[in-house]
Amino acid sequence: MANPLYDRLIAPHAGTETPFLHLPDSRTISYAAFAGRTAQFAHALAAMGLNAGDRVAIQAEKSPDTLALIFACARAGLIFLPLNTGYTPAEIGYFVENSGAAAFVCDATRADQMRPVVEGFGAQLATLDPDGSGSLQAAADGHGTDFPPVDRNPDDVAAFLYTSGTTGRSKGAMLTHENLLSNAETLVDHWGFTADDVLLHALPIFHTHGLFVATNVMLLAGGSMIFLPKFDLDTVLRDLPKATSMMGVPTFYTRLLDTPAFTKDLAGHMRLFISGSAPLLADTHRQFEARTGHRILERYGMTETNMNTSNPYDGDRRPGTVGFPLPGVDLKVCDPETGETLPRGEIGMIEVRGPNVFKGYWQMPEKTAAELRADGFFITGDLGLQDADGYVHIVGRGKDLIISGGYNIYPKELELLLDDQPGVAESAVIGVPHPDFGEGVVAVLVPEAGASPDLDAIRAHLAESLAAFKRPKRIELIDALPRNTMGKVQKNILRDAYADSFTK
Repeated sequence: MANPLYDRLIAPHAGTETPFLHLPDSRTISYAAFAGRTAQFAHALAAMGLNAGDRVAIQAEKSPDTLALIFACARAGLIFLPLNTGYTPAEIGYFVENSGAAAFVCDATRADQMRPVVEGFGAQLATLDPDGSGSLQAAADGHGTDFPPVDRNPDDVAAFLYTSGTTGRSKGAMLTHENLLSNAETLVDHWGFTADDVLLHALPIFHTHGLFVATNVMLLAGGSMIFLPKFDLDTVLRDLPKATSMMGVPTFYTRLLDTPAFTKDLAGHMRLFISGSAPLLADTHRQFEARTGHRILERYGMTETNMNTSNPYDGDRRPGTVGFPLPGVDLKVCDPETGETLPRGEIGMIEVRGPNVFKGYWQMPEKTAAELRADGFFITGDLGLQDADGYVHIVGRGKDLIISGGYNIYPKELELLLDDQPGVAESAVIGVPHPDFGEGVVAVLVPEAGASPDLDAIRAHLAESLAAFKRPKRIELIDALPRNTMGKVQKNILRDAYADSFTK
């Protein structure tokens, strides 16, 4: 029987007592114990009547059991959907309905509000809690620590990751065993990870960065992780001397730089700092090097592709760039209108091709055909250039995406909600520079004639409908939105007008 993810990430270490996870309470979970826990969860999922190819949606707090459940899905041939823990019941309902999930797993504290939503779409509900008291954990505890991996082909889908769509509807990006495994193999080699590495892991595990980059890389290398529930500055400063490497979003690095306790001595033993999920300001890069002597390694990836480019491990890591295409990845910069490849130095649409590129969007063949060319190139929607030395620069986003704190926010989703609010004629949502989150969300509203929208009521409605990271940090009222001769809202003018919203 072959199961690519299990065979390469779990099986090689399944019998070893080598530490895999170091927890905040000083406990250590070995590779053998982790592999055994994935088997117990696989048994529990099978006992629920789930079969190969069924979808399991998971909205649970970061914990060793949550991680084990995700890999149990791979082991059992199931497709897992890691979901942001901030999503509301309304948002979860869409994901469960769209994916046709057979099961939904959440914290017990959310079960009462989630149950009518998910069961209404035919999914079974089970709970999983950080303290081990969830119903799925109780079921798993009663099973053995061996489970024959279900046969899967490299092209079989392993995960759905939902990403925003141009109409506000999220799209389920289908990622195969080969997509995930090939990218991990490339990154282990490219970044020099070995069994001696200890990665400080403070990222969420419902996101490509924390799950498919950080975790898969460490499993493949056979190293260990300091597994923190979230980024807490004091805890990171305490645990950094025990680590050799760290992966983070730019916010992690700006917060470290903001504290005098983060010194060159504290970081001196580290092998590698990696940044991604949002653009790292060149100034942050330079400040970090001046403080620590380390040059942060910045890379570029997407939900649909995992990692596409990286600054070199050995070589010049240039601020403001995301390095070179990774081995096995073809990258070209094209004219957005014609699709013709542009010469180096010219700005155009970035397209990528390789074993890392996803299979397509779940049940959206038209969208798949529009963004995934017949020759395998994926139209990223990101505008950029490749300079004379081959370094890739990301200069803008053709899809109008906002990235705040490493999370993707699509303005259309917010605008649809805002336009429905009493007293609001129309809205425009933009991202502007934010010193901590990279970009902060600003909502610009045009009142209906003679109306005065109740901003507090609007904020309350958004709090019920949207995860906290999506909500505007500032709401502004103006008389009219700027438009061009074709009637399109000129968001560049709005970005300029509100560029200092969070930097004054």
